[in-house]
Amino acid sequence: MGENKRNTIAVMAVLLFGFALFYAGTDGFRAFTAESARTYDINQSQPAFPDVTLEDSKERTYTFDEFAEGKYVFVTFMYTNCTTVCPQLEMNMAQVYEQIPNDYIGEDIVFLSISFDPEHDDPETLSKYRTYFGSNGETWRMARIHDKEELNTVLDKLGVIVIPDGNGDFTHNSAFYLIGKSGHLLEMMDFTLIDEAADEVNRLLESEEGA
Repeated sequence: MGENKRNTIAVMAVLLFGFALFYAGTDGFRAFTAESARTYDINQSQPAFPDVTLEDSKERTYTFDEFAEGKYVFVTFMYTNCTTVCPQLEMNMAQVYEQIPNDYIGEDIVFLSISFDPEHDDPETLSKYRTYFGSNGETWRMARIHDKEELNTVLDKLGVIVIPDGNGDFTHNSAFYLIGKSGHLLEMMDFTLIDEAADEVNRLLESEEGA
């Protein structure tokens, strides 16, 4: 065998080995970053949404299960002092909400924005904040989880990373979370893909209606 041919085979072997390692290390090319790996793992495990106690912008207190009542729940996590991603997250949520037919809203699906800054985001603050995005406080509610242990449980279950900076702000990831009627996560979605998220929700609603 010639030297050039041996070199070519060696290079090919190295490339194939590297390809196999990359495939395995990225869950078949699905997990290119720590965040995408976390998203993939959460979507695969489909955790149950803990039955935490919510306090909403109208000072009502109830459990998540009472709010959901066998409906789909479209969820975001935010805090009202955020001046970066949160306003965009909620504006995008409003656009998803607007793309859902009125017949489904409140009957088959409800929307919920949860603050992870309960000390600052009291009902009065949430009541003002929701008006910026068209949340009606009923079929789309903004609420806080006052109990820190319950809040941390929800964040941990759904892979929400929240790191306080010591000055009243947080570093955090953002996504849309679609909770199924069984109370389990159906899908964690990219919040920048508004039409795709709305299409997925409508597909589920329509397929259930025709079942």
